[in-house]
Amino acid sequence: MNGKLVVFEGGEGCGKTTQLARLEAWFNQKADFPFTALHSTREPGGSPLCQKIRQVLLTPDRDEEMQNRTELLLYAADRAQHVEAWLRPWLNEGALVLCDRYTASTVAYQGYGRGLDRGLIDELNTIATGGLEPDLTVWLDLDPEIGLARAQARGTRDRIEQADLTFHQNVRSGFAALHDAQKTTNPDSFIRIDASQSMEQVTEDLIHLFDRVLTGWASS
Repeated sequence: MNGKLVVFEGGEGCGKTTQLARLEAWFNQKADFPFTALHSTREPGGSPLCQKIRQVLLTPDRDEEMQNRTELLLYAADRAQHVEAWLRPWLNEGALVLCDRYTASTVAYQGYGRGLDRGLIDELNTIATGGLEPDLTVWLDLDPEIGLARAQARGTRDRIEQADLTFHQNVRSGFAALHDAQKTTNPDSFIRIDASQSMEQVTEDLIHLFDRVLTGWASS
């Protein structure tokens, strides 16, 4: 089977990291796993070089406030490196790649959250990815108030998590708009999962989804 890129999206505290790890374990246990390899990664910070960009993006700086366009361009730089050095080679080898965040996050956070021009964001996403699109996007949808409370309970909040509630509500609206836009054209490409459920139920929903998705990919 050709390589596939699966992206997990969602607001702060939605459980992406936990659920991605659980799915990775589930895939590793499958006797009939149809790919050459399984790779888990993230944006920003999916490689040693990208990790340095992540540090700049997420570490609050008391001396100088990061400007919105600076933030957007740093995310684009991280993505360009990630795609060319890691994602494309893995996919060309026939691997399944599970990625924590991708282009939808840029639209939601920098577009709907920061209010930057959508045309500019789309152009930068195209440049950074070289046209590489996910085969499937899974959106773990959660009320931002709940998600931010979860993030705060983990301890120190990063620069993005420190933004106000309105920002995070706008981010959720961005994900919802992207999801709704796919309903009529390609509804199976952007799937919403209710992340307010128990972790166990969310995992069960995801396993059910990927059982169906793998069957579809195998028959196509």
